[in-house]
Amino acid sequence: MNWFIKNASIIGENGELKRIDLKVEGTKIVEMGENLENHDVPEYQAEGLFVSPGFVDLHVHLREPGGEHKETIATGTKAASKGGFTTIAAMPNTRPVPDSVNTLEALKQKIEETAHVRVLPYAAITERQTGKSINDLSALKESGAFAFTDDGVGVQSAGTMLEAMRQAAAIGASVVAHCEENTLINKGSVHEGKFSKKHEIAGIPSVCESVHIARDVLLAEAAGVHYHVCHISTKESVRTVRDAKKAGINVTAEVTPHHLLLCEDDIPGLDPNFKMNPPLRSKEDRDALIEGLLDGTIDFIATDHAPHTQAEKSEGMQLAPFGIVGLETAFPLLYTGFVEKGIFTLDQLIDWLTIKPCEAFNLPYGKLEVGGDADFTLIDLSGQHAVNPADFLSKGKNTPFSGWECKGWPVATFYQGSLVWNEGGNEE
Repeated sequence: MNWFIKNASIIGENGELKRIDLKVEGTKIVEMGENLENHDVPEYQAEGLFVSPGFVDLHVHLREPGGEHKETIATGTKAASKGGFTTIAAMPNTRPVPDSVNTLEALKQKIEETAHVRVLPYAAITERQTGKSINDLSALKESGAFAFTDDGVGVQSAGTMLEAMRQAAAIGASVVAHCEENTLINKGSVHEGKFSKKHEIAGIPSVCESVHIARDVLLAEAAGVHYHVCHISTKESVRTVRDAKKAGINVTAEVTPHHLLLCEDDIPGLDPNFKMNPPLRSKEDRDALIEGLLDGTIDFIATDHAPHTQAEKSEGMQLAPFGIVGLETAFPLLYTGFVEKGIFTLDQLIDWLTIKPCEAFNLPYGKLEVGGDADFTLIDLSGQHAVNPADFLSKGKNTPFSGWECKGWPVATFYQGSLVWNEGGNEE
């Protein structure tokens, strides 16, 4: 379908907002500029709205197959569209795990049938994510695997990880890691710090993450592979990645909105909606994450969208599963928490949610340009309302941000030229 987007705003060369119109034909943007003429195509009046390339989230849990009571590809991608995301990457901790060509092809078919936005499927490094037998990475990549990860569990054997990295390097694939040294987890539910001591519950120490990253960056150097660190959370981890980059190692890292916005001091008692893995760390860790993002040590932002049922999350801090949802709230939370306060610029935030993840993985998305894909979102930067889980399109309502007043809410999202989310309804 063809569209004419009238009177949107973009960031100009001087950093100020300026007016722009967009013409969309089929799946592409064919013209951008001021005061364009509309020749009898549907018009979206974007007066007062900011237009951004569609956001890119390379760390999302869609739960399907096997966890459809928590989320499905359909509900998760609809939530993504509401949050302004047009490209997401689905983690492989499903049942069955996408660890063979057959299971990956079945997943791709379901994505083709039900997804509302672009979904890039990860494949597992090892069979059933057990950390033991390495899968046929070459066949999986040929079948469409975006990258390889055993997300949710770190590969514990250095020998297995090095061999997997060598195989990935040989086929030009990336290795992505949830970094935890299992012998240091100590059955923890939260960060080992002030909160865990106050409530007398087992904590997960920072070194559990950082020691695994330190091991892996050296293995990545030996293998010559692109290695990516998931949801970095500690100051020691930031320092390790910074040092590795200075040494010329091909390592990238992501950080979540919740680790940028919250620390252990913000947990209001034993509320499982504040339970995630990695856990909310100390204020010093949070400050190091912000600094790492600003200086380029951390490459981009990813939500780690992890939906669970209310029943599961009601089991208490020690028994409830780790994880929170994030697709529908990421931009308004970050815009309000950092751009409005002058800590980040709008340009920086947009980059960390669009072009930066694409640069890290050599993807052709995250841009707003003539001839490019018509993947973009229109955002109300001034209108303010509270985070309300009852309004989420995700099946998961598990968020620590309920009631937070935010600006910067997406009101319409176009994917491949189709209106896939519209605040007023009437999507295609």
